[in-house]
Amino acid sequence: MSFVNINDVSFAYPDGTVAIDNISLSIEKGEKVAIVGQNGAGKTTAVKMLNGLLKPTSGDIVIDGWNTKDYNVAKMSRKVGYVFQNPMDQIFHNNVYDEIEFGPKKIGYSENERKNLVETALELTELSASAKENPYNLPYSVRKFVTIASIIAMDTDVIIMDEPTAGQDMKGMKILNNLIKKLSEKGKTIITITHDMEFVVNNFDRVVVMANKKIIEDGDKRKIFWNEEVLKKSKIKQPYISELAKELSMGGNVLSIEEFIKEFKK
Repeated sequence: MSFVNINDVSFAYPDGTVAIDNISLSIEKGEKVAIVGQNGAGKTTAVKMLNGLLKPTSGDIVIDGWNTKDYNVAKMSRKVGYVFQNPMDQIFHNNVYDEIEFGPKKIGYSENERKNLVETALELTELSASAKENPYNLPYSVRKFVTIASIIAMDTDVIIMDEPTAGQDMKGMKILNNLIKKLSEKGKTIITITHDMEFVVNNFDRVVVMANKKIIEDGDKRKIFWNEEVLKKSKIKQPYISELAKELSMGGNVLSIEEFIKEFKK
C-alpha cells in the first residue's frame, strides 16, 4: 500500500452539491505532487479530505495506515499539515515565533524539541529576523511564509500547500523553491495546488490534472504539459517557455529555458 491512498472517493456538500466524483490516487512517501486544474475542478476539496477537514461522502482515504474517517482533524494533523491559501485563515497569534510554535506545542513536543523545530522552520522560510514581529504587520507574501513555517515546524510526513506562490515576488519564489528542495531531501511528501505552471515544472515531476470534479490525467510533467487534449479538457496552459517553443515549432517538448536554448541551438 502507498503512503497516501485515495480510494474511490466522492464528496458532496450538505446541499447536495457534488465537489468530488469518484476519484482514486496513490502517492508514495517522499513524492512531490502538483495538483492542477481550473477553479471548481475539485482540487481544494480533495486535499482538505487528506487531513480530515472534510470527510468523504463515499470511499476511503488512508494516510500511512490511518483512515481519515476514524480520526479527527487534530489527530490527523500529526500526519498531514495543510497550509491554507489565505494566510489570514490560519494566523491567530500576534507574534511570529508563537504562531510557529503553536502546532508543535499542541502535539506535545518538549520545549527543546519545539525550539529546534521552530528554528529550522524559521531558517527554511528566511523568517529568523522577523521572529518577534506581529504577523499582521508583515506583507502578505511574508505572512504566507509564516503559515508555511507553522506547518513545517509540526514535522508532519505530508505537507500540503494551497496556492503557495500567490503574491510572491522573485525573492519569495527563490525561498519557496529552496524550502521545497530541502523538505524533499528530508523525505517529506509534498503536495501543492497551484495555477502557476512555471512553479510546477521547476519543482514537481508528477502532475495530477483535475477537471469537472474528476482526475483526468496523472503522470510526468512533460507528458502532461505537451498533451493538447489534456490541456484543452482541463483549461490549463503550458508554461510560457513551452508556449514559445510551440509557436516556433521546436521539438523536444521544452519545459525550461535551458531546454529552450538547447533546442534553439539545434
